[in-house]
Amino acid sequence: MEIPGQLPDQPTRERVVRSVMVNGPSTAAALADRLELTPAAVRRHLDHLLEDGTLEAREPRTSATRGRGRPAKAFALTAAGRDRLDQAYDDLAVQAIRFLAETGGHEAVRQFADRRASRIEQRYETLVEARPDLAPVEALAQVFTAEGYAAAVRKLPVGEQLCQQHCPVSHVAHEFPELCEAETAAISRMLGGRHVQRLATIAHGDGVCTTCIPSTSAADSTPTGSTPTGSTRTGSTATGSTPTGKAIHSKERVTR
Repeated sequence: MEIPGQLPDQPTRERVVRSVMVNGPSTAAALADRLELTPAAVRRHLDHLLEDGTLEAREPRTSATRGRGRPAKAFALTAAGRDRLDQAYDDLAVQAIRFLAETGGHEAVRQFADRRASRIEQRYETLVEARPDLAPVEALAQVFTAEGYAAAVRKLPVGEQLCQQHCPVSHVAHEFPELCEAETAAISRMLGGRHVQRLATIAHGDGVCTTCIPSTSAADSTPTGSTPTGSTRTGSTATGSTPTGKAIHSKERVTR
């Protein structure tokens, strides 16, 4: 990733950007602690990254307090900052998929997306065999992180949520949602056919990809065609219902 600035600072500056990408919006104090840097050094890099548009400062939530004084601001990756992480390959990848669509049609694109997703499933199977102690969703997060998605799991009252802070194919998926659809269907299969629901995607313009994975009891008690509480965006689902309530199967095309 190329970030304008003094060359001696560039590796540390990239670490700051990567840390925000992996962990989400972070305060200067959190970054200093995470990267083992002085607060002054972190703020110098943050000032530069704010100036060149890689990061943006966000006001903290009202519940986030730190005693006296104003709550610390959190620094988040901008769309431009996210673009710089993978821009070197985006144009070539989009051109290649366009050529595939022109010569083989959308079915060829879907087959490519399914094959790519199957490789993720193979890595998942290898991991769970080597680490049977891992919960399925935790193993899933580790596999996606290894693939460049910076994934983590959040517990919800009704189940779990897979959060992907980065998407290495977001620019391609924006034009070819088959990649998102195949990935969502693969998540369902890797979890034994459990219902999963995409609530937000980076390819759709959100800051993070979120996939809701209701617990078995919650899924059993949810009426057919209903959506989990808190769904805010139309996304793609597998083995369940869409955010609009229409029941689908994992092989149907859904706009992400």
